[in-house]
Amino acid sequence: MTVVDIPPPLPVRDRTALHERAPGALSPMLTRLAEERATGVLVREHGTLHLAEGRVVHAESPLAPGLDVLLTARGTLDAAAWPWTDDIPAATHRLLVAGLLPRGALELCRLGALYDAGYFALAPSSTPGRFRYGTTAAAGPPGAVRPLRAVPVTALERETLRRRELLHRIWPDPSADGAPLIRADPVAPPPVTPRQRAVLDRVDGVRTAPQIARELGRPAFHTLVDVRRLAAAGLLVPRNTVPPPPPLPPVTDPDIALLKRLRDALEAL
Repeated sequence: MTVVDIPPPLPVRDRTALHERAPGALSPMLTRLAEERATGVLVREHGTLHLAEGRVVHAESPLAPGLDVLLTARGTLDAAAWPWTDDIPAATHRLLVAGLLPRGALELCRLGALYDAGYFALAPSSTPGRFRYGTTAAAGPPGAVRPLRAVPVTALERETLRRRELLHRIWPDPSADGAPLIRADPVAPPPVTPRQRAVLDRVDGVRTAPQIARELGRPAFHTLVDVRRLAAAGLLVPRNTVPPPPPLPPVTDPDIALLKRLRDALEAL
């Protein structure tokens, strides 16, 4: 009698686990990396997230001012005291070691920059993300000082969704978020706050909202809030917005006009 060895069944993805994940996850890859407690760098179309043991320790985006801009633009930290380097996490730890800022103030500013850049990094993307496993400088050097607090992926996604909903409530059209902006001239312009005035004064048909944020030294998301409110008030529009053409005057058929004149003449006899 011949005994046939039956191979073990192929592994099947547990779809139950997929349905049990938090609804509205913005990046399935990021969710999986958090579950794996992965360490490395997730590169997406509009930004980069640094992970340490599945938690976000740093975020950066070309659409959001970095921590260096946020700290130095308005005098929180003297520009000469910033350890100028492209490695923002390393610079942050140098500030901690040097004691140039209170730890709580630096932590607050760093978290603000992380959520700001994370909002753009988790924006809808037309290309897949890429993850590089390995150590990340954002976790901080060993020894020396205790690294700054990491952010759970769920917290970053929840805050990103909250911000999207806020912008949608203010003004549902996102076209002004990334386009060059031009000023509009409503018949009865509403009053604006000083913060909104600072944004409006920099609208010149060239600058975008992220560029205005960088120039003002403000978080990019806060500037988007001001831009959406100004758009809702009719004070600015994206440069690529083309106003509808005026309605054409009614076209009169010359033959019909002649017949009408003949009718009027006959009725007058």
